Formats: sequence, structure tokens, C-alpha cells
Amino acid sequence: MTNYIKNLNWRYATKKFDSTKKIAAEDLDQLKDAIQLSASSYGLQPYKVLIIEDQKIKEQLKAASWGQSQITDASHVIVFANMTDFDESLINDYIENIGITRSIEPVNLKGYADFMINTLNPLPKDAKASWTAKQTYIALGNLLSAAAEFKIDACPMEGFDADQYNEILGLNEQNLNAAVVAAIGYRSEEDETQHNKKVRKPKKELFTTI
Repeated sequence: MTNYIKNLNWRYATKKFDSTKKIAAEDLDQLKDAIQLSASSYGLQPYKVLIIEDQKIKEQLKAASWGQSQITDASHVIVFANMTDFDESLINDYIENIGITRSIEPVNLKGYADFMINTLNPLPKDAKASWTAKQTYIALGNLLSAAAEFKIDACPMEGFDADQYNEILGLNEQNLNAAVVAAIGYRSEEDETQHNKKVRKPKKELFTTI
């Protein structure tokens, strides 16, 4: 636990990446594992994660990200895209996965499936999109913590035009929307912000024990 806290203190929202350094395939796989293992409501994971390494695509995304250099200088750009709408198939696919993974007969999962369907399906489309977008932030948090553990730098980013991202990446046709982005790679020695002290609310202000 001591190292975990030290690593969280080490990490920061990297402003300038070293464009010559790339994340090794095995390290990227570990980050993918961390994202895959993220918690999500009901376990449904109502999103898709795009890993962008093509430099030409990154150049287009930079233009849609207000010219921020992290997009093109980072080793990879991770785009968390939430489902903008869903129906029973999302739940049915999940139930099928549970049955296969845990060797459970579908009939024994019907109660859980019906509960999710009756809870989620009646939601208005905008409420569904809001809920799925929130799930992507849980996965983002897991990515940031895992990256710190592996001494990989990351910068979470909301400063981008989602509509342009959706067009560039063909997300509209997939019922997806770019919710949040993370640039990952290795900090540049020229990034002065890495030397800044971390600023957080004091615990007495942040926490209340009841």
C-alpha cells in the first residue's frame, strides 16, 4: 500500500510527453487488463475503449482537441466511448457471458436479467447516455492508477470536441460517443509541471465521518 500511495503522488496530468518514447506492447497489455477489470454498474461495461496509435489519426484528433500537444506526442491516446443508447441486448449479452464464465444455466439468471431490464430499459435515452458516460470515468480512474503503478505517465482530458472525435473515429455509426480521453506515454524532461507540488483539499475538509 505504501508504494501505491507513493505512485499516486508521483503521477500528475502530464502536459508534455516525450514523443520518442513508446509504451512496450506488454506494458500496454497490462493497462488493457486494468481497464478490462474496472468496476461498472451491474458489471455491464456499456462502453468501448479505442486505443489510438496511428499518428495521422492522432493529428486529426489534435485539431479536435484545441491543438493540445499531448494528443500527438503521447505514445497512445485512449478514447473511452460510451453507448448513447441500448436495449435488452446489452443485458442479454452480459447474462450469456455470466452463464458461460460461471457455468450457470440461463434460467437461473432470469431474475437478475429481468431486474436489470426493468430498471434500465425504461430510462429515457438522454438518461441512458448520461449513465453510460459516467461508467467510462470509473474505467479512466482505473487506468490512471494502473499507469502510475507501472510508471507510465497519463493525462486525462475533457478538452476536446466530442462531435469531431465521433466523426473522425466513426463512432456515430456504432452508437457510441467520445466521453473522455487519456493520453499515455512518458513525460518529457522539459515538462516543468512535473516538479509542481500536488495540490489537494486537506483531509479534514474533504472527509466527513458519520
